[in-house]
Amino acid sequence: MTLLKTLYQKMESLFGVRVFRLIRYVFSGGTAAASNVTTLFLLVEFGKLYYLYASVLAFIFSLAISFTLHKFLTFRNRETHDIHSQFGRYLLVILGNLALNTALVYVLVESGGVWYLFAQILAAVVIAVTGYIGYKYFVFREDTPHSV
Repeated sequence: MTLLKTLYQKMESLFGVRVFRLIRYVFSGGTAAASNVTTLFLLVEFGKLYYLYASVLAFIFSLAISFTLHKFLTFRNRETHDIHSQFGRYLLVILGNLALNTALVYVLVESGGVWYLFAQILAAVVIAVTGYIGYKYFVFREDTPHSV
Protein backbone atom coordinates (compact mmCIF):
# COMPACT_ATOMS: atom_id res chain seq x y z
CA MET A 1 0.00 0.00 0.00
CA THR A 2 2.88 2.39 0.63
CA LEU A 3 3.96 2.05 -3.01
CA LEU A 4 0.53 3.25 -4.17
CA LYS A 5 0.55 6.07 -1.65
CA THR A 6 4.02 7.16 -2.80
CA LEU A 7 2.95 7.02 -6.46
CA TYR A 8 -0.18 9.03 -5.65
CA GLN A 9 1.85 11.70 -3.85
CA LYS A 10 4.33 11.93 -6.72
CA MET A 11 1.52 12.33 -9.25
CA GLU A 12 -0.13 14.98 -7.12
CA SER A 13 3.11 16.93 -6.76
CA LEU A 14 3.83 16.57 -10.49
CA PHE A 15 0.45 17.82 -11.69
CA GLY A 16 -0.67 19.92 -8.73
CA VAL A 17 -3.65 19.25 -6.50
CA ARG A 18 -6.31 20.78 -8.78
CA VAL A 19 -5.11 19.28 -12.05
CA PHE A 20 -4.63 15.89 -10.44
CA ARG A 21 -8.23 16.06 -9.14
CA LEU A 22 -9.41 16.77 -12.70
CA ILE A 23 -7.40 13.78 -13.93
CA ARG A 24 -9.07 11.63 -11.27
CA TYR A 25 -12.47 13.05 -12.33
CA VAL A 26 -11.92 12.09 -15.96
CA PHE A 27 -10.63 8.65 -14.94
CA SER A 28 -13.65 8.05 -12.67
CA GLY A 29 -16.14 9.21 -15.29
CA GLY A 30 -14.43 7.21 -18.02
CA THR A 31 -14.44 4.09 -15.87
CA ALA A 32 -18.15 4.53 -15.15
CA ALA A 33 -18.91 5.05 -18.85
CA ALA A 34 -16.90 1.98 -19.81
CA SER A 35 -18.69 -0.08 -17.16
CA ASN A 36 -22.04 1.08 -18.56
CA VAL A 37 -21.21 0.05 -22.11
CA THR A 38 -19.56 -3.22 -21.05
CA THR A 39 -22.46 -4.20 -18.78
CA LEU A 40 -24.97 -3.35 -21.50
CA PHE A 41 -23.08 -5.48 -24.02
CA LEU A 42 -22.75 -8.44 -21.64
CA LEU A 43 -26.40 -8.36 -20.59
CA VAL A 44 -27.66 -8.19 -24.18
CA GLU A 45 -25.20 -10.51 -25.91
CA PHE A 46 -24.64 -13.14 -23.25
CA GLY A 47 -27.55 -12.61 -20.87
CA LYS A 48 -30.00 -12.37 -23.78
CA LEU A 49 -31.77 -9.51 -22.00
CA TYR A 50 -33.91 -7.05 -23.97
CA TYR A 51 -31.68 -4.06 -24.75
CA LEU A 52 -33.86 -1.46 -23.00
CA TYR A 53 -34.00 -3.47 -19.77
CA ALA A 54 -30.27 -4.09 -20.06
CA SER A 55 -29.70 -0.38 -20.59
CA VAL A 56 -31.51 0.47 -17.36
CA LEU A 57 -29.57 -2.16 -15.40
CA ALA A 58 -26.27 -1.03 -16.93
CA PHE A 59 -27.06 2.59 -16.04
CA ILE A 60 -27.80 1.65 -12.42
CA PHE A 61 -24.60 -0.39 -12.21
CA SER A 62 -22.49 2.40 -13.70
CA LEU A 63 -24.19 4.94 -11.43
CA ALA A 64 -22.99 2.99 -8.38
CA ILE A 65 -19.48 2.83 -9.80
CA SER A 66 -19.51 6.51 -10.70
CA PHE A 67 -20.72 7.61 -7.27
CA THR A 68 -18.18 5.43 -5.48
CA LEU A 69 -15.22 6.52 -7.60
CA HIS A 70 -16.12 10.20 -7.46
CA LYS A 71 -16.68 10.07 -3.71
CA PHE A 72 -13.59 8.16 -2.69
CA LEU A 73 -11.14 8.80 -5.54
CA THR A 74 -11.96 12.09 -7.25
CA PHE A 75 -12.91 14.12 -4.19
CA ARG A 76 -11.21 11.91 -1.59
CA ASN A 77 -14.29 12.11 0.61
CA ARG A 78 -13.86 9.34 3.17
CA GLU A 79 -16.79 10.15 5.44
CA THR A 80 -19.62 7.62 5.40
CA HIS A 81 -22.02 9.12 7.95
CA ASP A 82 -23.65 11.26 5.23
CA ILE A 83 -23.47 8.79 2.35
CA HIS A 84 -27.24 8.41 1.87
CA SER A 85 -27.85 12.14 1.57
CA GLN A 86 -24.77 12.45 -0.65
CA PHE A 87 -26.19 9.80 -2.96
CA GLY A 88 -29.51 11.64 -3.03
CA ARG A 89 -27.74 14.87 -3.99
CA TYR A 90 -25.72 12.90 -6.54
CA LEU A 91 -28.94 11.67 -8.15
CA LEU A 92 -30.22 15.25 -8.34
CA VAL A 93 -27.07 16.32 -10.19
CA ILE A 94 -27.31 13.31 -12.51
CA LEU A 95 -30.98 13.97 -13.30
CA GLY A 96 -30.33 17.69 -13.78
CA ASN A 97 -27.50 16.88 -16.15
CA LEU A 98 -29.72 14.43 -18.03
CA ALA A 99 -32.30 17.18 -18.54
CA LEU A 100 -29.60 19.69 -19.54
CA ASN A 101 -28.03 17.17 -21.94
CA THR A 102 -31.36 16.45 -23.58
CA ALA A 103 -32.20 20.15 -23.93
CA LEU A 104 -28.77 21.03 -25.34
CA VAL A 105 -28.83 18.24 -27.91
CA TYR A 106 -32.38 19.16 -28.94
CA VAL A 107 -31.59 22.87 -29.34
CA LEU A 108 -28.31 22.25 -31.16
CA VAL A 109 -29.89 19.78 -33.60
CA GLU A 110 -33.32 21.32 -34.13
CA SER A 111 -32.46 25.02 -34.00
CA GLY A 112 -28.76 25.01 -34.81
CA GLY A 113 -28.72 22.34 -37.49
CA VAL A 114 -25.81 20.60 -35.77
CA TRP A 115 -25.22 16.89 -36.52
CA TYR A 116 -26.67 14.88 -33.64
CA LEU A 117 -23.40 13.12 -32.73
CA PHE A 118 -21.47 16.39 -32.66
CA ALA A 119 -24.28 17.93 -30.62
CA GLN A 120 -23.94 15.08 -28.11
CA ILE A 121 -20.18 15.62 -27.88
CA LEU A 122 -20.67 19.34 -27.22
CA ALA A 123 -23.34 18.58 -24.64
CA ALA A 124 -21.05 16.02 -22.97
CA VAL A 125 -18.39 18.70 -22.49
CA VAL A 126 -20.93 20.99 -20.83
CA ILE A 127 -22.22 18.11 -18.70
CA ALA A 128 -18.70 17.22 -17.60
CA VAL A 129 -18.20 20.78 -16.35
CA THR A 130 -21.59 21.11 -14.66
CA GLY A 131 -21.20 17.63 -13.16
CA TYR A 132 -17.81 18.49 -11.69
CA ILE A 133 -19.13 21.72 -10.19
CA GLY A 134 -22.22 19.95 -8.83
CA TYR A 135 -20.19 17.13 -7.28
CA LYS A 136 -17.57 19.43 -5.80
CA TYR A 137 -19.85 22.08 -4.31
CA PHE A 138 -23.15 20.25 -3.77
CA VAL A 139 -22.63 16.51 -3.42
CA PHE A 140 -19.19 16.03 -1.85
CA ARG A 141 -18.81 19.50 -0.40
CA GLU A 142 -16.54 19.99 2.51
CA ASP A 143 -18.81 21.13 5.32
CA THR A 144 -17.34 23.69 7.63
CA PRO A 145 -17.25 22.58 11.26
CA HIS A 146 -20.10 23.92 13.37
CA SER A 147 -19.07 25.94 16.37
CA VAL A 148 -20.65 24.94 19.64
